[in-house]
Amino acid sequence: MDLRLIEAFVAVAHHGSVTKAAEALYLTQPSVTARLHTLEQELGQKLFIRSRRGVVLTEAGSRFLRHAERVLRELEEGRQELADLRAGRRGQLILGAAPAISTYFLPPMVARFAHANPDVELAIRTGHSEDILRLVLEDAVHLGLVRRVVHPAIDSYPVAYEELVLVAPPHHRFASRGEISIAELADEGLVLFDRTSRWHELTWALFAAHGVTPNVKLEIDNVETAKRLVEAGLGVALLPRIAVEREVNAGTVVPVVVADAPPVRREVLAIRRREAALTWPVQAFLMVLPNRGQELRPQPAAR
Repeated sequence: MDLRLIEAFVAVAHHGSVTKAAEALYLTQPSVTARLHTLEQELGQKLFIRSRRGVVLTEAGSRFLRHAERVLRELEEGRQELADLRAGRRGQLILGAAPAISTYFLPPMVARFAHANPDVELAIRTGHSEDILRLVLEDAVHLGLVRRVVHPAIDSYPVAYEELVLVAPPHHRFASRGEISIAELADEGLVLFDRTSRWHELTWALFAAHGVTPNVKLEIDNVETAKRLVEAGLGVALLPRIAVEREVNAGTVVPVVVADAPPVRREVLAIRRREAALTWPVQAFLMVLPNRGQELRPQPAAR
């Protein structure tokens, strides 16, 4: 059914006059009358009767009016939703992030974005960088936050740098000194985390570059447990700085400088599939991320 017929019918019903409805629709009176006649023919019912006060709805017209109004109302809501989608006020944003980023860095960014875009539906999926890359390529996530990856089908946006820091319990001899050598660290009981992560590879590469083999006391599959073990005095650990910020501030672990070793750092990127639509939600989220070159630290959440 032609929506123009429904618009003419609703306008006449609301104004009680073909002339006033024509003025409201910026149409001629004969044009509105013709649309009414066409609609009545399609429905097989008389919708109006003429009276001294203009036109009055028949019983069939009264029954049809509420359906016609609903159609126009839903159409307008659909138009508004699409307008909101274009403006970034609605839509969906699915993020993917590597474990430490999703746990320690992403929540304040999501809070800031959600505060500014309350009608955007948000979802977060986690995994190692290779997993997030695959999800981006499959369009299962709109934007991924990962360590440096290279693929011809993605665009990447430098976000920040992530760094490992050596932490020890407060009573440990390393804590009182504040600075040690890589050889001393290799002889100490070391807590390692997440064998499948890139950090694990970089940790072993650090010791190998100096010709020493670390004394691994414990190996854990997540950062949180590694922190708790250090706090309990069961060893020292090289952990992402962002993951131990709270514990360092609270004094439950102490950062220690490895004087003769270079910083173990990696760049964090936001990635998206190059051919995917650069939607308003994606653009808006990129705007809340920190600038390139900033060290990865927890950010204040939006109030």
